[in-house]
Amino acid sequence: MRKWSASFSLVAVVACAHARPDIAAVLDDFHDAAAKADEARYFGHFAADGVFLGTDATERWDLPAFRAFSHPYFAKGKAWSFHGVRRHVTVRGDTAWFEEDLETPNLGPARGSGVLVWSGGRWLIEQYVLSITVPNDKFKAVKELLDH
Repeated sequence: MRKWSASFSLVAVVACAHARPDIAAVLDDFHDAAAKADEARYFGHFAADGVFLGTDATERWDLPAFRAFSHPYFAKGKAWSFHGVRRHVTVRGDTAWFEEDLETPNLGPARGSGVLVWSGGRWLIEQYVLSITVPNDKFKAVKELLDH
């Protein structure tokens, strides 16, 4: 029994190791497409029923609504520029979830997280959540601004 468990664990680690570079490439290309205003490539990374959650509490967009919101930015030739500087990915079967620290010129430090599914031979984004991080020692001041 012990030998089987060790073999099973090794297989799971190897499967995750192969998936992580693929997922990193998807996320890097997703961000690159936005920076280069390639709307088709950017939205091509989403699953058909994908959802984008923005930094504002009102920003929960299904794919058609997010595309309509985003189109004017892409049409101007530059949407936004995010660069993943640290990323952690977990894979279970045909589902992966991630979090990534982002460098952004407009937002400052930010975080992206989400879920991808393996479909049609590639990873697709089912949900992307964009968050602005607030250092704990600054939270009281931020909350006071939000309360007024």
